Amino acid sequence: MRFFITTCLLCALCPATIYLPVMQNDARADYIVAHKEIAIKQMELSGIPASIILAQACIESGNGTSRLAIEANNHFGIKCHNWNGETISHDDDLKGECFRKYGNEEQSFRDHSDFLRFNARYKNLFNLDPKDYKGWAYGLKECGYATNPDYAMMIIGLIESYNLSQYDDMASSVPPTPAEAEISVKLIPGKGSPLYKISLKRTVYRQNKTAYILADECDTYAYLAKEYNLFKRELLSFNDLKKDEPLAAGTVVYLERKRKQSAKHLDKHVIEDGETMYFLSQKYGVRLKYLYKYNNLASGEEPRAGDIINLRKPKRIR
Repeated sequence: MRFFITTCLLCALCPATIYLPVMQNDARADYIVAHKEIAIKQMELSGIPASIILAQACIESGNGTSRLAIEANNHFGIKCHNWNGETISHDDDLKGECFRKYGNEEQSFRDHSDFLRFNARYKNLFNLDPKDYKGWAYGLKECGYATNPDYAMMIIGLIESYNLSQYDDMASSVPPTPAEAEISVKLIPGKGSPLYKISLKRTVYRQNKTAYILADECDTYAYLAKEYNLFKRELLSFNDLKKDEPLAAGTVVYLERKRKQSAKHLDKHVIEDGETMYFLSQKYGVRLKYLYKYNNLASGEEPRAGDIINLRKPKRIR
C-alpha cells in the first residue's frame, strides 16, 4: 500500500486556546474535539504525538471540510496505490486521481500513522521524546513530508494556538521505537540446547523468537547443514529456499523455522527501492508464504517502493 500525502492550504490560525472561550463557529476547534480520542489512541499504538496527528489532520482535511474527508473519510489525502478497498476519484496533481475511501475516520488515521511509523525515512523521529512536538514538526519537514518551507511553523503554531500538546499527556503509554523493536538479541543457549555447541563456534542471534547466524565468506548451505546436524533441505526450508544458492558473507541463515507473523510492534514495513518479499521474510523472521497471504499477493509477486506490507495478520478496524 503506497501513500502519497497531499498538501492542503492552512487556514488562518485562530488566536484562541483551550483555556479561552472558543468562537461558536470555530470549525477547527470542533474538529479537534471530535477527533482527539482517535489521535490519543493512535499515539498509544504508534508513538506519534497526538498533537502532531491532530495538527496534520486539520491541515490535510481543511478541518474535516474537504471533499475527501466528507465523502470518503479520508483525512490525510491518501491515494489508492495497492489498495483493494473502495475508492473515490478526486482532482489533485492530475484530474480524476484515485483516492482511498474508508469505512470510518479511524481507518484513515491508522493508515497515516502506519505510513510514518513503518517508513525508514521517518524512523529517527521516533527516537525523539513523544511529547516533543516541536522536534517532531521540524523533523517531519526535514524528512521531506511537505514541500512548504513554513510547514514546521504551521504545525507548531496550530498546536500552541489550540493547546494540542495536552492530548500528548493523555496517552497511557507508547510502544517501543521501531529501532528498539527490530533489535536482534544475542542468544546464549544452555548446555542442554542443541544450539549449545554451535554457539561456541559462532555467534547465534534471535529475531522474532527464531535462532539465526550470519554466514561467513566461505559458507554454503550444505556445509552449514552438516555443521548444525540438519538436512540440507531442512535448512533451506527454514530459509524459504527450494535449492542451494551462493551465500555472501553476512547473509542471515535461520536455524529454526520462522514464525507465521512478525514480533509485536512490527506490524508493517514500507518498501524501499530494491527490497523484496524474501528480504522482508529474512529481516523479520516471518515465513514467506504468510507475507504473501497477509498482503493478497501472488507467490513471486513483488511490491513497489512506497508500498506498505503487512507483517502480521491484518486486524479490521470497526
